[in-house]
Amino acid sequence: MNEVIHTLISRRSCKQYAAKQVEEAALQEILTAGMYAANGLARQAGKIIVVQNEADILAMQRMNGAVFGNPDAKTFYGAPTVCVVLAQADAPTAVEDGALVIGNMMAAASSLGVGSCWVHRAREVFASDEGKALLQKWGVTGEYIGVGNCLLGYAAAPPKPAAPRKADFVTRV
Repeated sequence: MNEVIHTLISRRSCKQYAAKQVEEAALQEILTAGMYAANGLARQAGKIIVVQNEADILAMQRMNGAVFGNPDAKTFYGAPTVCVVLAQADAPTAVEDGALVIGNMMAAASSLGVGSCWVHRAREVFASDEGKALLQKWGVTGEYIGVGNCLLGYAAAPPKPAAPRKADFVTRV
């Protein structure tokens, strides 16, 4: 099987991370893959914020859990790196562009032996006053919406195998 196809099929979400930071060379390759994701009208509307500061990760995790009523939820699973993916608010394809960035990053991570997981609710977190304060602290200027959080780290346990795909997933006409 083609190596790229194999990576896409075998990639699983990692929900238990080892206490080891992602190696810098691997992180740079993952970020490059995200930067080269397809995007609407060649606007490059996406923006990636790499967060490795534990205090900021814990603050984001608390805000993320609070969106659904549980600020103590461990929604980032102990990942040592959280890549916040934003997109320019005025881009007509903002969400799609950000989603492609995260998809590329997760595929690249898998190909390099790095675990990943998409955690939603970035839109709500970074629309809040506290989330906007974090963006300001990080030097992010302009109008952005949160698209998602791409967790990165080395798996502490092997992921579960993929569930069988539903029979009617593809319809040919």
